[in-house]
Amino acid sequence: MDPLPNPAPLASKLRNTLVRYHSIGDSEWRVAKKTKDATVWRKPSEEFSGYLYKAQGVVEDVTNRIVDHIRPGPYRLDWDSLMTSMDIMETFEENCCVMRYTTAGQLWNIIAPREFVDFSYTTNYEDGLLTCGISLDYGEVRPNFVRGFNHPCGWFCVPLKDSPGHSLLTGYIQTELRGMLPQSAVDTAMSSTLANFYSDLKKALKV
Repeated sequence: MDPLPNPAPLASKLRNTLVRYHSIGDSEWRVAKKTKDATVWRKPSEEFSGYLYKAQGVVEDVTNRIVDHIRPGPYRLDWDSLMTSMDIMETFEENCCVMRYTTAGQLWNIIAPREFVDFSYTTNYEDGLLTCGISLDYGEVRPNFVRGFNHPCGWFCVPLKDSPGHSLLTGYIQTELRGMLPQSAVDTAMSSTLANFYSDLKKALKV
């Protein structure tokens, strides 16, 4: 088990990585799924043998409220149907923490429940916010869970210039689920999960 990292350099490196992903040209992405709420693209990840996914959609709400529903905190468990538990293990400062969370089984339990321990960081980005994270090899793995690993992931949320009550939400996700899984099952689950994330988030914000 690794010790907890020094948060400042990790946060800075994580932010720079996500900003670099955000500048990748359109021609490098391939559409993986399209719904009325979001479009999901993918490209081979530079971090592991799977894919880096990009999801994007317009959400009708202000940036701060949207990000409060996504980052670690009281809202996330209420609406995210995939997340089954979440504990803040360490808090470094208001916008920086280590959390442990678990996810439900997927695809008729072909993908068993997973556990993650993530470093999470939220910071300003242009006129909006970026909330990002990366998994750590920290804490004991609990029984009945496979420990998954999130390579650098994050959500950019910026207000639309011509409609400040709406925000453009763009996510970058690259999750190594680990365990013995066919890659096709992982790809199907990731695309659907990201599309559902937008529809579930929109419903939660209307409450």
